[in-house]
Amino acid sequence: MKKILVWIMVMALTVLTGCGSQQTADSSSSAGSGTVELHVSAAASLTDVMKELAADYEKEHPNVRIVFNFGSSGALQQAIENGGETDLFFSAAPKQMNALEQAGLLLEGTRRDLLENEVVLIVPKDGGKDLSDFQQVTAADIQHIALGEPKGVPVGQYSEEVFTKLGILDAVKAKAVYGSDVRQVLSWVESGEAECGVVYATDAAVSDKVRVAAKAPAGTHKPVIYPAAVLKAAKQADAARDFLAFTASDSSRKLFEKYGFEVK
Repeated sequence: MKKILVWIMVMALTVLTGCGSQQTADSSSSAGSGTVELHVSAAASLTDVMKELAADYEKEHPNVRIVFNFGSSGALQQAIENGGETDLFFSAAPKQMNALEQAGLLLEGTRRDLLENEVVLIVPKDGGKDLSDFQQVTAADIQHIALGEPKGVPVGQYSEEVFTKLGILDAVKAKAVYGSDVRQVLSWVESGEAECGVVYATDAAVSDKVRVAAKAPAGTHKPVIYPAAVLKAAKQADAARDFLAFTASDSSRKLFEKYGFEVK
């Protein structure tokens, strides 16, 4: 009887040891994979070009996986300030990057002005109003003007600058519907929910459902500059620096230009 009990204990110990060895082996395999997960926050207007850039980068760096968070630059700024995981930030305006820099949240020496864009008035491509000037949005048959929410969406801030310069901001506000980012503004005009809207030239270029009615008159808004920087709290600072350098390469420049951006 004692021999049987001893045999059972030995077998049980062997099974437990085997399970433990298997768990260790699995953990070691996972830990040794060497995959780097790079968290990138980027303005919504960069969605299409960034996805293509990331695909190109990951082909050259198979150990890196880029995880994007797209949205309005203001919302992304707030998420970073609140401790959201971000290694690299691409903003659609200097304002949000300035705030992060003043708060000491940027990795020193990594900030750079990367791109420039244009502000345009769009209408639905099929059956849209025959507009050719920003001033015409005050016409009686225009009931809804899609704009970015000016507090956190850079294109909304630029829009208000334009309409203020033209002296029609109050009339525009009476008809405005505010989107949470530039892509929501674009979608409202695409669907016809708004007769017109203000977006970036690059957003209009990726849609076959809208047409550009007019470009913002020269001198009516600040230059649309896109700064980028690595965050001081970045967990993958080296990879973030490398991807940022990649976005300034000749191949990336051509891709940005394909999407309508002007490379600085």
